[in-house]
Amino acid sequence: MNKLNRICLAAGALLMAATPAWADTITVAPGEGAQERLQEALILAEPGDEIVLAAGRFALTDGLSLDVDGVTLRGAGMDQTVLDFSNQLGAGEGLLVTSDNVVLREFGMENSKGDGIKSKGADNIVYYKLRVEWTRGPHEENGAYAIYPVESENVLVDSVTTIAASDAGIYVGQSKNIIVRNSVAKYNVAGIEIENSYGADVYNNLAVNNTGGILVFDLPDIPQQGGRDVRVFNNIVVDNNTRNFAPEGNIVASVPSGMGVMVMSHFNVEVFGNVFAENATGNVLITAYPNQTEDADYNPLPVNILVKDNVQGRAGYKPAMRGGEMLAAAFGGTIPPVTHDGNGSDIVVQDDVPVLSLGFTKPAQPFTEAKPSVVDLSGDADKPLVLKPIVLPEAMEAAVKQ
Repeated sequence: MNKLNRICLAAGALLMAATPAWADTITVAPGEGAQERLQEALILAEPGDEIVLAAGRFALTDGLSLDVDGVTLRGAGMDQTVLDFSNQLGAGEGLLVTSDNVVLREFGMENSKGDGIKSKGADNIVYYKLRVEWTRGPHEENGAYAIYPVESENVLVDSVTTIAASDAGIYVGQSKNIIVRNSVAKYNVAGIEIENSYGADVYNNLAVNNTGGILVFDLPDIPQQGGRDVRVFNNIVVDNNTRNFAPEGNIVASVPSGMGVMVMSHFNVEVFGNVFAENATGNVLITAYPNQTEDADYNPLPVNILVKDNVQGRAGYKPAMRGGEMLAAAFGGTIPPVTHDGNGSDIVVQDDVPVLSLGFTKPAQPFTEAKPSVVDLSGDADKPLVLKPIVLPEAMEAAVKQ
């Protein structure tokens, strides 16, 4: 860590820990006028204030916003305090946060028209024990993202539950220094997605019944590119066979149903210690960006990807990727649990399972040019894990222990 980063982390910790002597606790109850009372509390809050949401169901008709640093928004529990946007009039997110050092904890959110909880440019943000859900289940018209921090430094997502997002249940994009842990993502298109970000640990999560369990993507035409240094470990990634219900044109609409972990066009990813099973297309897919792009600064290839020490349960028995039926027939009914499209460099798979290569030699190659075969990507020797754990400011870790 360089000197500048150490200074930034220390400053963030001090800001979060500095609760002014005049900080207030503001309680907001559900009932008549809850929309106005809650939004007013969010606007008038001062740094250090805690806004307490009483137990019950808040019937809300418009999105909420918070733009005050150092505020905690606390409910009585993810199932006890529910922000209900079933009658939301606009199309925006349920809650938008644009300030730093914010803690969001222990409440639920249902049926927002757009994203669930979005934070943009909000450094040192904590999402803790939240539930964001679209109660009708998987549907194309559900909001895109449930938990959605973007363009932020120091992000902690801990013990949240997300259900039925039409893009990603937990999405962290264009951010730095990220932890996603102890969470449940189910019936989303992507359970958890780290995109165009630098430094992330994704661990101790359950990704089940999504289209794809955990995605690590780097995409073109986005200001922050060159996503790198992501560890995906000790997760349970099972039964991710829900049909892809993402709106057409969305990048995750191309994710094949039945996918465990998918790494696309990224630098330095370690996938280890996970439990995979019953993902009908495959447990792990490593691939280049599949579309044509004119972004000259973009690297479409996966580089330095290591897969090791995972439990590889049944997979590949009904591959939904293009040509899947033909591939399955060619391999006796089931394709190998790990697939590599053939592109990239330093791709190492040291789990004791066969690896399917599609035999591509460049990105965006037509499937008709695939040359599938079983390959050995284990290398000549045991490849060590080298990425360092993500460390967040102490005040962020302290916030989830209160």
